Amino acid sequence: MQESILQIDIQNRGLVLDPRTKLILLITISSFVLGGAGSKDLSFISPSLCVLPFLLLLSSKKYKTATIYAVIYVGMYIAFYLLNPYTNGTAHFLLLGITGIITRFMPSIMIGYYVVSSTTVSEFVAAMQRIHLSEKLIIPLSVIFRFFPTVADEFSSINAAMRMRGISLGGKNAAKMLEYRFIPLITCSVKIGEELSAAALTRGLGGKVKRTNVCKIGFQIQDLIIITVCVIPFVLLMFDSLGILGGQG
Repeated sequence: MQESILQIDIQNRGLVLDPRTKLILLITISSFVLGGAGSKDLSFISPSLCVLPFLLLLSSKKYKTATIYAVIYVGMYIAFYLLNPYTNGTAHFLLLGITGIITRFMPSIMIGYYVVSSTTVSEFVAAMQRIHLSEKLIIPLSVIFRFFPTVADEFSSINAAMRMRGISLGGKNAAKMLEYRFIPLITCSVKIGEELSAAALTRGLGGKVKRTNVCKIGFQIQDLIIITVCVIPFVLLMFDSLGILGGQG
């Protein structure tokens, strides 16, 4: 059976980070890279943060994904700076739109992929309970946390089955590709959601008795380093908003 792209391999996930550290990292990259927080004086923050998903993917031995991410991201940056002086009108708008969307969305997607593929549900639930998050949020989040990896694995199986029957873009039954692939996927998604919801309840989520965990979570030296890296942009943003960086009183 083909291994899912989001399947967690605890033995080979590289640098072990606390789920709360990953959450801080996700918020930081989403704020500065996707959200574009900060002025032009802080424009160096976004490219700097975009290196973190690459390094974390390498640490978790996802070399192919890390390489694809680096090639696409760097390629979009180079394409923009090389083609920008020679384009105008619609061509310039398309260039700015494509490169801007990819360079803003891709780092957040990659860090989200890293978080989902390197964190077990037990670790996630334990971390959320440590920060005293309501179980009204923990239960749906824990279901969603494993929903997408399970759907991705199911979609891979459906693709393999359809290729065996010659239903593909290059096959004889290309017109049936959408019907024979997405309808089974939609049906499976509904069933997977129900099964994961039942699994969350059988794990003791939502009960009156406090749930225990056998997994160990906690902040270590690598967590402190990552948290420090995440705090620095927010400190610089605060200084910039106060006019300290620009020298304005």
